[in-house]
Amino acid sequence: MRSGAPAGRPGFFHEAAFYSSDEEFLAIVAPFLAGGLAAGEPTVAAFNPHLTGLLRAAPGLGGVRFLDGEEHYTRPATAIHRYRGLVAGLVAGGSEQVRVAGEVPHPGVGVPWDWWARYEAVINHAYDELPLWGLCPYDVRICPPDVIAQVRRTHPYVANTAGHHPNPDFADPEEFLRNRPSAWRDPLERTPPRAHLTDPMPAELRAAVIAAGEHSAIPPQDLRGLVLAATEVVTNALVHGAPPVDARVWAAERRVLVTVADAGPGPRSPLVGLRPVRTPTGGLGLWIAHQICAHVDLRHEQGRFTVRLLAGSPEP
Repeated sequence: MRSGAPAGRPGFFHEAAFYSSDEEFLAIVAPFLAGGLAAGEPTVAAFNPHLTGLLRAAPGLGGVRFLDGEEHYTRPATAIHRYRGLVAGLVAGGSEQVRVAGEVPHPGVGVPWDWWARYEAVINHAYDELPLWGLCPYDVRICPPDVIAQVRRTHPYVANTAGHHPNPDFADPEEFLRNRPSAWRDPLERTPPRAHLTDPMPAELRAAVIAAGEHSAIPPQDLRGLVLAATEVVTNALVHGAPPVDARVWAAERRVLVTVADAGPGPRSPLVGLRPVRTPTGGLGLWIAHQICAHVDLRHEQGRFTVRLLAGSPEP
């Protein structure tokens, strides 16, 4: 068993922790990081400025590598890519295990949860071969109870002030993703769309998104990213989905929303969008969308597969 890691499975050790005070956060996370340093493991922390400040002031953590958590966790696909690259580089340099603690975004910090729920489930596969021990602490004072319940189902282990324990609530990631309720809707969807297109060619949807951007103050690069993502997604729907393909576009002052739905089953792989994997029903287009949009939601509902793409500032 590798230096203090929970026994029971090789590769990636994925733990959640729940805390209700700064003191409890430190009581769980500081020993975890200190244990990595004592074992000679590269040890990384990725938190918001307040929690980073608490850890920097704690004794014995001078060797921890601190990342800007708010920058690191901008998008799930980006976080996966960065962590895989970080661990691969450290392993290439001779490290046998890497220890990471990080704050995954959630509605309590103003971020929609759906794609981060997918992240927490998918990394059980995406990191499985990595010699990585990851700890994901959640603040129960601000994190909604339904999110906490889903966190319990996506982590094989739970850490607390008494130690590290197998999690009896853990669910198989694919089962979790199939059965997880997904209730996020942007409030814009309760209003008439600026454009509603049936079986549109990619150029038609691109034009509709560009026109909607004229009614929003989102940065030009965000609008260009949304145009590219919408093109990829509607092409996937037309080529790999089933008609009719329904596309809608909304605009507000700080965001533009696009939904694309078709009557097909959608991709089957739980990794789609979060890793650059090819599937019989596409995959790279959704990976591109996850790289450049502010939020992406994939959902099977009422016999249809729907993709939601958001540029600008999402509402949780």
